[in-house]
Amino acid sequence: MATWDTLLTGSNSSTKQFVSFYLTGIPGYENVNHFISIPFCVCYLIGIVGNCTILHIIHTDKSLHEPMYYFLAMLSLTDMGMSFSTLPTVLKILWFDAREIEVNACVAQMYFIHTFSLMESAVLLAMAFDRYVAICDPLRYCSKLTPQRIIYVGIFIIIRCSVVLPVILVRIPTFPFCHSHVLSHSFCLHQEVIQLACADISFNILYGLFVVAFYWGVDFLGILLSYAFILHSVLGIASQRGKLKALNTCASHICAVLILYVPMIGLSLVHRFAKHSSPIVHITMANIYLLVPPVLNPVIYSIKTKQIRQGFLRILAPKRVGLAHN
Repeated sequence: MATWDTLLTGSNSSTKQFVSFYLTGIPGYENVNHFISIPFCVCYLIGIVGNCTILHIIHTDKSLHEPMYYFLAMLSLTDMGMSFSTLPTVLKILWFDAREIEVNACVAQMYFIHTFSLMESAVLLAMAFDRYVAICDPLRYCSKLTPQRIIYVGIFIIIRCSVVLPVILVRIPTFPFCHSHVLSHSFCLHQEVIQLACADISFNILYGLFVVAFYWGVDFLGILLSYAFILHSVLGIASQRGKLKALNTCASHICAVLILYVPMIGLSLVHRFAKHSSPIVHITMANIYLLVPPVLNPVIYSIKTKQIRQGFLRILAPKRVGLAHN
């Protein structure tokens, strides 16, 4: 009978390219995967339902047809994209112990995961600019951020983030994978898959660094620059109440920035400097990076943004009335 290592290791003498990878759930807890799936399902449910509710509230409430809420709708769409990118493989492993994924499906998942991550970063930059204009140049807020310009921004974000990754991803199915085919996560990530290739991956590494520097790096610097101007403008407000009110309008966005960038930086550091640490560390960081933003963003905005909170209450009100009559 073939051993697990035999199944997962390619043969140098074989002329047939091994075209599958094997994903990993939670090592050592395979016997309780069904119980582990419960918190994952709750997270996915909160993320998808919460973001769908925000989109519904913004769509149905005409008073929210303003730049800030249009950008929030973009953020909700990217959050849903991140959730749907990982959901199929995560639940397949936890429910059915189905770990095998064909290389083309793996590449497709990589594309959507990394593309939606780039989009989320770009949307947060656009939201930072929105807060900058609202606080630093409020009289020209509506003239600068017209609906037409917001549409152009959305189209630019989609094009900017969707065309950059195929350059390196299309090469992956052509690589020979003559070592282990076991991935350490429940989904495919580019930085991990290329490390298993028995080929020259220098282009993928350099191009990946380019994407990190000129996408996430530039976005993050843009966000920091926007808040530098915002802070300078807020400090010029005479009243303490006015300062707090101005900063409060940025609180939700600052939280959204932190819950995206902190796990992302943590995951990058773990992959680069803690390769030999416990697999649980890698898996936990990756799940936090991809699951936490879609889950927490709707919660944060429903708590900190009055109009969104009222929209949630309007949706819940009929149920409460029904319960009261019973």
